[in-house]
Amino acid sequence: MEAEFTTRRLLVLRKLTRAVSEALKTQLKGHLATVQPLLRPRTVFGEFVQSTVKEVVKGSDKSFKELQTLFDSVVRDKPFLLNRGLAAPFEVDSTALEITPFEYRHIARGPQDQESKPIQITCPLKWVLNYNNFGLGRLREVLNDRARSADDVYRITLHLTLLNSVFSLQPGVVSLLESLRFFVKTERWPEFGSLPITCITTPVTTLRPPDGVIIESTEISGSDTFEEIVRTEDISKLRDPFRDKLIELVEAHDATLLAG
Repeated sequence: MEAEFTTRRLLVLRKLTRAVSEALKTQLKGHLATVQPLLRPRTVFGEFVQSTVKEVVKGSDKSFKELQTLFDSVVRDKPFLLNRGLAAPFEVDSTALEITPFEYRHIARGPQDQESKPIQITCPLKWVLNYNNFGLGRLREVLNDRARSADDVYRITLHLTLLNSVFSLQPGVVSLLESLRFFVKTERWPEFGSLPITCITTPVTTLRPPDGVIIESTEISGSDTFEEIVRTEDISKLRDPFRDKLIELVEAHDATLLAG
């Protein structure tokens, strides 16, 4: 399989991956900018969010209790271990949306495990969504700081949990993005305990080449980072769900109406 990933082919795939990623990322940012007003915390939690303007939202008391239960269970667990729970009204510092590519750590191993190398892998077609300045990168930095502020941990964790809750309470936004081929999902990673992490994926995915290819590529580049490459077969398999649904409806009534 490694023979398929010659240096030349890898360079072509890398350029294609970046072009596809940039095109889809631009689209996604445009969609998120459109739905951003619906993802404001006050849209869901109303007067439970601190503000000088009173905004009553139907069902906000139930939504707040659910958020409170979820957040308290997250921050009292490892790696946060905070004694401070969520009280109303709570302060929101940012409602602007931000996306960053998903990253993970991988140990690449050479032939017969004679060589191993830790590599930071990026998935350019999978994004982590957060409110601006309250992302996982910042949370990771704070958690790794021995002199960290409990207030910083609290605020970042709250904004991440908050965004995930807003999405769960706005199913129409999730359905809209899905119709545009962007899928919202919740993940939990051991590094961040039970913190709900909001991710967005597309039908076009990426793959990680064999470890030998990764090791060779990183040695050439002099970097310990590697970017997954696009699965071109996913692009050729793309279908139009709207068209397929309408065809099913026609066939259910009279398939001959599709002739010609």
